[in-house]
Amino acid sequence: MNIDWKKNIVLFLLSQTISLFGSSLVQYAIFWYVTLTTQSGVMMTIAIICGFLPTFFLSPFAGVWADRYERKMLIIISDSIIALSTLVLAILFFMGYDMLWMVFLISGIRALGTAVQMPAVGAYIPQLVPQEELTRINAANGTIQSFVMLLAPMLSGALLTVASIEIIFFIDVLTALLAVSILFIFLQVPAHAKAMENNTIGYFSDLREGFRYINQHDYIKKLFLFCMVYFILVAPVAFLTALQVTRTFGGEVWRLTLTEVAYSIGMMLGGIIMAYWGGFKNRVHSMAFSTLIVGGSTLALGIVPVFSIYLVFMALAGIVMPVFNTPFTVLLQERVKSDFLGRVFGVLGMIFSTMMPLGMLIFGPLADIITIEWLLIGTGILMFVEGFFLLGNKVLIEAGKPFVNN
Repeated sequence: MNIDWKKNIVLFLLSQTISLFGSSLVQYAIFWYVTLTTQSGVMMTIAIICGFLPTFFLSPFAGVWADRYERKMLIIISDSIIALSTLVLAILFFMGYDMLWMVFLISGIRALGTAVQMPAVGAYIPQLVPQEELTRINAANGTIQSFVMLLAPMLSGALLTVASIEIIFFIDVLTALLAVSILFIFLQVPAHAKAMENNTIGYFSDLREGFRYINQHDYIKKLFLFCMVYFILVAPVAFLTALQVTRTFGGEVWRLTLTEVAYSIGMMLGGIIMAYWGGFKNRVHSMAFSTLIVGGSTLALGIVPVFSIYLVFMALAGIVMPVFNTPFTVLLQERVKSDFLGRVFGVLGMIFSTMMPLGMLIFGPLADIITIEWLLIGTGILMFVEGFFLLGNKVLIEAGKPFVNN
């Protein structure tokens, strides 16, 4: 491990934080633009599918790229694709072309960049950080991201009230340029071993090897199966709460902003807790605990009639999310061989980008038929039950035990 790993991880996290900030501004601006313009569950479903489905198709291939090529350059390319697509959307809006279908199209192109970035980042961090520091660094990264997600909705909401949405698009372009410059100029880390080899194995053979590796490891299959169900159930609380707030409490931008701020503050606190605590000794126990609390909080969001109490449960859900995300990520980074990390995270990205839109295909149209409160109550109960299944799975409990790399 490079003795300058601390400097390298600081540079990397700085670039990703800057990039995330600009992308988050655009994400909230687009999400609220569709929400406030249409107030339609169907339109929100279309927007979310456009933002996720391209990731599904590209993620397995992007996973192979992350194992075969230099991961830093893949991250630079993905950031550049996202920035370029946002620049095109900004110019079109300035010219008066602000149709919803164009927003959906650009969201799809941005999703392609995200598909390349996700497995590359997931596989790159263990390349920069000693194994014993993975939990602390992933938790710290989660805290930073949560802080950005705290600022982004407030600034996005403020900008939408005093300026046009195009200004937010241009901010994203500038932050992406800065992030790419930091990676390209200052972060000098050798590529991982496989990227420097002459790849004699065919591309699709590489892809098949990745799926074979997952199939040979029961804990990965069961972990991904859990995620498939979880991502479907979490769709209403992730995407329909903004519509719920608009319909139940009022459509003011400040209400939507406070909802996101409460969740982000919770995420930030949860990240700090995980950075110092590290979670339970068994990583799966931490993940199960988080699932139980998220399920209970989702149920509560469908019941509470007072907006201030609603924000409390939103914050609670945010606090326990890092208790799931950090040990989940570290478990894979520790146990999956480095040469397969990109492909494993690529398949995870494929699952994420499939199940969330599938959840919205189910719950989005239902949100125009029955109240969102009932959707939250139902999915909250099911997530709570799923947490106990996680605790009862012997294969995952065994995989969650402290890992020693011999």
